[in-house]
Amino acid sequence: MLSISSTQPTSHDATRLKRAFLIVFCFTAVLWLIKLVTFVFNLEIIYLGVRPQHIPGLIGIFTAPLIHSSFEHLISNTPALLILGTALIYGYPRSCWIVLAIIWLLTEIGVWFTARPFFHFGASGLTYGIMAYIFVIGILRRDRLAIALSLIVFFLYGTMIWGIFPHQPGVSYETHIWAAGLGIICAFMFRNYDPAPVIKRYSWEDEDNDDNGNEYGDEIHVRDD
Repeated sequence: MLSISSTQPTSHDATRLKRAFLIVFCFTAVLWLIKLVTFVFNLEIIYLGVRPQHIPGLIGIFTAPLIHSSFEHLISNTPALLILGTALIYGYPRSCWIVLAIIWLLTEIGVWFTARPFFHFGASGLTYGIMAYIFVIGILRRDRLAIALSLIVFFLYGTMIWGIFPHQPGVSYETHIWAAGLGIICAFMFRNYDPAPVIKRYSWEDEDNDDNGNEYGDEIHVRDD
């Protein structure tokens, strides 16, 4: 007779997923709060974006992803932020913060050095960087969770790749290029930083090689490498 597997791993995964979503939701709420405040008080904060080759424009390295030109701009970024951000923090809890810091800061630094002489701002750089990271690291790691997240990202946001080409006026394709490139680099750098997820395996799957005296039905946890 086979034993019923423990629900503890599933419960832990659900808790981790909820925590990841809550973190990303709070960040997205901050973006909406900033936009609402600037709208209500008619504040002009475009100068908080990155302005390439201008010293005052360096402040945008820290603030550019936090501001948006319009509600439509923010609305277009919100679903991708929620889904991709949640996938990143849930799937790669150890590397996610380093990856986010690299994508955030180095993207804006790259934009400051190389982009057109306009103000560049918005959270789309984060979404492009996260998307590239999750997709590529899934190919490199090839454990079940990484592959699943990679496929989800590909099917939901694979068309974002066209955003790195200068086909739409007013869109900072430079930000998208830098962010996607850094996401790919981070995938190679941190592909082994997070441990492979624990999967459940039962003794009957290895009954021919069971030398430890485990009874059939005992649950064994192994790494999915």
